[in-house]
Amino acid sequence: MTIRTVLGILVPACLLGACSSGPESAIPGKAAERPAAFAQCAICHSVEPGRNGIGPSLAGVYGAQAGHVADYAYSTAMRESGLTWDEATLDSYLQNPRAAVPNTKMSYAGLRDDAQRAELIAWLKAL
Repeated sequence: MTIRTVLGILVPACLLGACSSGPESAIPGKAAERPAAFAQCAICHSVEPGRNGIGPSLAGVYGAQAGHVADYAYSTAMRESGLTWDEATLDSYLQNPRAAVPNTKMSYAGLRDDAQRAELIAWLKAL
Protein backbone atom coordinates (compact mmCIF):
# COMPACT_ATOMS: atom_id res chain seq x y z
CA MET A 1 0.00 0.00 0.00
CA THR A 2 1.42 3.39 -0.95
CA ILE A 3 1.45 6.45 1.28
CA ARG A 4 -0.98 8.10 -1.13
CA THR A 5 -3.44 5.21 -0.69
CA VAL A 6 -3.11 5.32 3.10
CA LEU A 7 -3.63 9.09 3.18
CA GLY A 8 -6.55 8.75 0.78
CA ILE A 9 -8.25 6.48 3.30
CA LEU A 10 -7.19 8.02 6.62
CA VAL A 11 -7.61 11.72 5.91
CA PRO A 12 -11.25 11.54 4.79
CA ALA A 13 -12.04 9.17 7.67
CA CYS A 14 -10.48 11.57 10.19
CA LEU A 15 -12.28 14.55 8.70
CA LEU A 16 -15.61 12.78 8.76
CA GLY A 17 -15.04 11.78 12.37
CA ALA A 18 -14.30 15.39 13.33
CA CYS A 19 -17.49 16.57 11.69
CA SER A 20 -19.70 13.90 13.19
CA SER A 21 -23.20 14.95 14.12
CA GLY A 22 -23.46 12.14 16.65
CA PRO A 23 -23.26 12.58 20.41
CA GLU A 24 -20.85 15.33 21.27
CA SER A 25 -19.18 13.01 23.75
CA ALA A 26 -15.88 13.21 21.85
CA ILE A 27 -15.43 16.76 23.14
CA PRO A 28 -13.04 16.63 26.11
CA GLY A 29 -14.78 17.27 29.42
CA LYS A 30 -18.26 16.69 28.03
CA ALA A 31 -20.85 14.32 29.44
CA ALA A 32 -20.66 10.82 28.00
CA GLU A 33 -23.90 10.64 26.07
CA ARG A 34 -26.31 13.35 25.09
CA PRO A 35 -30.00 12.61 25.65
CA ALA A 36 -32.26 11.97 22.67
CA ALA A 37 -34.27 15.10 23.51
CA PHE A 38 -31.21 17.23 22.71
CA ALA A 39 -31.76 16.46 19.01
CA GLN A 40 -34.42 19.18 19.03
CA CYS A 41 -31.98 21.64 20.64
CA ALA A 42 -29.07 20.72 18.35
CA ILE A 43 -30.90 22.22 15.39
CA CYS A 44 -30.03 25.67 16.80
CA HIS A 45 -27.53 25.10 19.64
CA SER A 46 -24.04 23.64 19.97
CA VAL A 47 -22.40 22.56 23.20
CA GLU A 48 -18.95 23.50 21.96
CA PRO A 49 -17.56 26.65 23.61
CA GLY A 50 -17.57 29.59 21.20
CA ARG A 51 -19.64 27.81 18.56
CA ASN A 52 -22.94 29.63 18.26
CA GLY A 53 -25.58 28.66 15.77
CA ILE A 54 -29.03 30.16 15.39
CA GLY A 55 -28.95 30.06 19.20
CA PRO A 56 -26.01 30.53 21.54
CA SER A 57 -23.62 27.78 22.54
CA LEU A 58 -24.89 25.90 25.57
CA ALA A 59 -21.39 25.15 26.84
CA GLY A 60 -21.28 26.06 30.51
CA VAL A 61 -24.91 27.16 30.55
CA TYR A 62 -25.69 25.54 33.91
CA GLY A 63 -25.03 28.07 36.66
CA ALA A 64 -24.55 30.94 34.20
CA GLN A 65 -26.57 34.12 33.95
CA ALA A 66 -29.06 34.32 31.07
CA GLY A 67 -27.41 36.19 28.22
CA HIS A 68 -23.88 35.17 29.27
CA VAL A 69 -22.43 34.37 25.81
CA ALA A 70 -20.67 37.62 24.91
CA ASP A 71 -20.73 37.21 21.13
CA TYR A 72 -24.39 36.21 20.80
CA ALA A 73 -27.19 38.71 20.07
CA TYR A 74 -29.76 37.82 22.74
CA SER A 75 -33.18 39.42 22.85
CA THR A 76 -33.54 42.33 25.24
CA ALA A 77 -35.99 40.20 27.23
CA MET A 78 -33.39 37.47 27.74
CA ARG A 79 -30.57 39.86 28.61
CA GLU A 80 -32.77 41.65 31.14
CA SER A 81 -34.46 38.53 32.58
CA GLY A 82 -32.12 38.28 35.56
CA LEU A 83 -32.25 34.48 35.36
CA THR A 84 -29.48 32.16 36.46
CA TRP A 85 -29.66 28.80 34.71
CA ASP A 86 -30.20 26.25 37.47
CA GLU A 87 -32.51 23.22 37.60
CA ALA A 88 -35.64 25.25 38.34
CA THR A 89 -35.09 27.97 35.73
CA LEU A 90 -34.00 25.51 33.04
CA ASP A 91 -37.01 23.33 33.80
CA SER A 92 -39.40 26.27 33.51
CA TYR A 93 -37.74 27.67 30.40
CA LEU A 94 -37.48 24.34 28.58
CA GLN A 95 -41.11 23.54 29.35
CA ASN A 96 -42.38 26.84 27.91
CA PRO A 97 -39.74 29.40 26.85
CA ARG A 98 -42.20 32.18 26.04
CA ALA A 99 -43.95 31.90 29.39
CA ALA A 100 -40.64 31.86 31.30
CA VAL A 101 -39.17 34.81 29.36
CA PRO A 102 -41.90 36.77 27.58
CA ASN A 103 -40.63 38.29 24.32
CA THR A 104 -37.71 35.88 24.03
CA LYS A 105 -36.71 35.33 20.43
CA MET A 106 -36.46 31.56 20.95
CA SER A 107 -39.29 30.13 18.86
CA TYR A 108 -39.23 26.64 20.41
CA ALA A 109 -42.66 25.60 21.74
CA GLY A 110 -41.23 23.70 24.70
CA LEU A 111 -40.44 20.20 25.93
CA ARG A 112 -43.55 18.97 27.75
CA ASP A 113 -42.23 15.59 28.95
CA ASP A 114 -41.00 15.93 32.57
CA ALA A 115 -38.60 12.97 32.37
CA GLN A 116 -37.03 14.18 29.12
CA ARG A 117 -36.56 17.68 30.58
CA ALA A 118 -34.95 16.24 33.72
CA GLU A 119 -32.58 14.11 31.64
CA LEU A 120 -31.68 17.07 29.42
CA ILE A 121 -31.05 19.34 32.42
CA ALA A 122 -28.84 16.73 34.10
CA TRP A 123 -26.81 16.46 30.91
CA LEU A 124 -26.51 20.25 30.52
CA LYS A 125 -25.40 20.43 34.14
CA ALA A 126 -22.59 17.97 33.41
CA LEU A 127 -21.24 19.88 30.39
